[in-house]
Amino acid sequence: MSKERRMSRIFAKDGKTITLALDGYYFSTNTQGIDRTIDNMPELIENGLDAVLVTYGMAKTYEKAFADVAMLVRADLSTAVFDKTVPNTTDIHTVEDALKLGADGVITMTFPGAHNEGVSHKIAWDIARAADEWNVPYMCETLPFGYPVTTPESNQASVIASGARLGTELGADIIKTRFSGEPEDAEIVKAAQRPVVALGGPKTESILDYFKFVQHCIAVGANGVAVGRNITQNENPAGVVAGLNVIVHENGTAEEAYEAYKNTESTPIS
Repeated sequence: MSKERRMSRIFAKDGKTITLALDGYYFSTNTQGIDRTIDNMPELIENGLDAVLVTYGMAKTYEKAFADVAMLVRADLSTAVFDKTVPNTTDIHTVEDALKLGADGVITMTFPGAHNEGVSHKIAWDIARAADEWNVPYMCETLPFGYPVTTPESNQASVIASGARLGTELGADIIKTRFSGEPEDAEIVKAAQRPVVALGGPKTESILDYFKFVQHCIAVGANGVAVGRNITQNENPAGVVAGLNVIVHENGTAEEAYEAYKNTESTPIS
């Protein structure tokens, strides 16, 4: 299968994607809601979900649940899962391993400017090279100075843009990174020269505020979003996806997304 064909599964015909990040078990113990959300997968797909980011074990456990959605398998994990800052990562499996699971793509992080950037860059390069050999899209999650936002500089658009471009130079086909919420975020998309997927986004006081952030990301040129806890830890995950669909695929407003959210109900999972 060609890389272009696999990319067409991750991104819809409009070149944009709503991706659900379910790979938190590799990096955190804050994983509430993930399994419940997977049980709601048919509703999420019906409301516009395009792709999922998953762990190797999750791809095996929930094979049927992911049959009708594009799947990217994470190839790195934290070496200190109980430390929420994710101080270090290591490679965990190969592109061939991901293909055996039916993956449409692979993903790893890299941390420009961090103490361990050399290690994370080498992991990214190794995966990018193997992904090219197998015609598999590689998504590089470029996070300046580390996993969380810790300083103003780590959430500065110009810095994020430099990190995004580094991911491209390491061989990425897709960049996933944070957006600052400022107009200068357009620099990130311009610098990347690849489709850019905005990392989930900040924890906001309301779902409407979150939709406003996503609307900003799309307005400055993002090709979609990769969302974790803002879906999995919301009481109405299908509603969040419906709202995101309004913004990402229908070019709607945050207010219109909020109406879609309110009008969509997730089936309770016991």
